[in-house]
Amino acid sequence: MNRTTLSLIAGTVALAAVTGFATLSEPDASGTDTAEAAAVLPVERTGLLCPAPSASDLAETTYTSFTPVTKGTGSDGSAELLPASRESTDTAADEDAGKPAGDDKDTGETDTDKADTDKAADGEKADDRTADDKKTAVKPVLTPKAPGTPVTAETSGADEPALVGTAEGRFAPGWTVQQTTQVTAGNGRGLLGVACTAPDTEFWFPGVSTAADRTDYVHLTNPDDSAAVADIELFGKDGTVTTTVGEGLTIPAHSSEPILLSTLTAEKQDDLTVHVNVRSGRVGAAVQALDDKLGGDWLAASTDPAGTLVVPGIPKDATAVRLVAFAPGDADADLKVQLASPTGLITPAGQETMHVKGGMTTALDLGDVTRGEAGSLVLTPTDGSAPVVAAVRVVRGKGDKQESAFIPATGPVGTRASVVGNGAKDATLSLTAPTATAKVKVTASAGTGGGTAASKTYTIKQGTTQDVPLPVPAGLKGTYALTVENLTATPVHAARTLTATDSGVPGFTVQTLPDDRGTVAVPEADEDLRVLQK
Repeated sequence: MNRTTLSLIAGTVALAAVTGFATLSEPDASGTDTAEAAAVLPVERTGLLCPAPSASDLAETTYTSFTPVTKGTGSDGSAELLPASRESTDTAADEDAGKPAGDDKDTGETDTDKADTDKAADGEKADDRTADDKKTAVKPVLTPKAPGTPVTAETSGADEPALVGTAEGRFAPGWTVQQTTQVTAGNGRGLLGVACTAPDTEFWFPGVSTAADRTDYVHLTNPDDSAAVADIELFGKDGTVTTTVGEGLTIPAHSSEPILLSTLTAEKQDDLTVHVNVRSGRVGAAVQALDDKLGGDWLAASTDPAGTLVVPGIPKDATAVRLVAFAPGDADADLKVQLASPTGLITPAGQETMHVKGGMTTALDLGDVTRGEAGSLVLTPTDGSAPVVAAVRVVRGKGDKQESAFIPATGPVGTRASVVGNGAKDATLSLTAPTATAKVKVTASAGTGGGTAASKTYTIKQGTTQDVPLPVPAGLKGTYALTVENLTATPVHAARTLTATDSGVPGFTVQTLPDDRGTVAVPEADEDLRVLQK
C-alpha cells in the first residue's frame, strides 16, 4: 500500500467520524463488498437548521432537543441552538461588498473601533472584547444537558429568527430538534411543526401552491461564513413555470431568507413542485404553506427521486388526502397506488394508478382514503417507469373547522430515528412495513421535567401500517422523545402525528422519521496499514 492510498484512507476515516456522511468501501475481486468488515462508529459532529417559525404576532413556538444515548461515544461534547444572524448588519454588509468584515478602507478604522471611540467620547466605557468574542457572545436559544433527556425552550411573537445548531461529541449521534408553533388566529392558524434539518445542496418540494388562497414561502438558511447561491425552479401541470427572479439567489452568510413563491411567477396554480438547487455553499430548506381557510403547516423536503416511495402516517380521521407527484427529467412515470392499512395493502377503488408526465406535476385526490384506520401510501413503478418525488396534503375536520398538514415521501428508519415533543395524550406513532414483516423497538425517553424511560417491541406485518400504543414514561413530566429502532433487515417507515384542538379546530402536524445517521461505517485498517503505522 503506497502513501497516497494511506492518506486517502486516513482522510476519509477522519471525515466520516466528524460528519457522518463519508464512507469508503471497495469491492474485492470476487465482488464481495468490503464494507461488511467496516467498523460502525458514532458521528462526532452534527449540524441542524431551523427556519424562522412564524410572521404572526400570535405565534407560540417550542423548540425541543434530544440526543439518544449511543454506545461508543466519550464523555465530552456539547450542543446548542443559536440565532442564524449572529453577526451585525454592518458586518454582513461589508461581506456583501466584498471587503473584509468590519474594515473601513478610508481610515483603516473598524466599525468596532468607531463604536468604542464614540462611546469614549460620550464618557462611556469602551467594549474591549475582540471581534470574534462579540460574534460568539450570543445567548443560545437552547442548550441540551445530557443525552437521553430532552430539553425545551419557548419563544413567542413574529420576530423570532431562524436557528443554527451544532452538536459535538456525545451529543452528535442522532441529534434531533423539533420546532412546533401554535397560531390561534389569522392566515395559517393552527399547529405548525417541522424537524430541523441538516444543510444540503438539493431539495424537492411537491405540493406547494401559488393559488389565491395560499401563501407559500420557501425558507433558505445559510449556516456558513460565506454566502450561498441557489436556484429555485417551479414545475406545474404543464411543465416548467417561468420565474422572474428564481435564478442566482444569494443567501448571505449566517442568515435566512423567506421567499414568497407568488413573487417568483404571475401564474396561479394549485399544485406545484419546487426544486432548490444550491450552486455555491449549502443551505437548509423548508416550505411554510399557509391557507386562508385550511390553516397552515410546514412541508419538509421529499426523499430523493425514486421508483418506489412510501408516504407514512396518514391520520385515520383524514377527511381529504391529495397526492402530488413530480417526475424529474423527460421520462414519464406510471405508478401503482396502494394503501398500507392495518390488514394489508389495498388499492383505492378507481384510483389504482397514477400517470406522471416527465417534467410535470400531477395531483390525485384520494378523498377519505383511510376510512377511520391507520394508513400509509405505497407508490410502486410499473414497467420500470422513471423515478419521482411525492407528498400528500391531508385535511382533518369539516366545514369551517378544518385544518391541513403535509407528509412528504420519506426514506426508511434504517438503524434508528427519533422524534421529540410528544405529550402524554397528543402523539400518534405510525409504523409501516411495506415489503416484509419487521420487528421494531420503540423507546420513550424521560420527560423534559422528569420521568423514567420505557420501551416496547412491536411486530409490523408485511404490507401493513399500525398506529402503535406508545410506551409512555412512568412519572412523566413535560414532553418526551420517541426513538424507533429497526431490529430486522427489512425496511420500516415511520411518522409521528401531534394534535392540538383549539376552538373546535383539529390542529395537527406530521413529522416523518428517516434514519438519524448517528453512526457511520469506517473501513477497518488492514495489515498493510498497521505495518506502515509502526
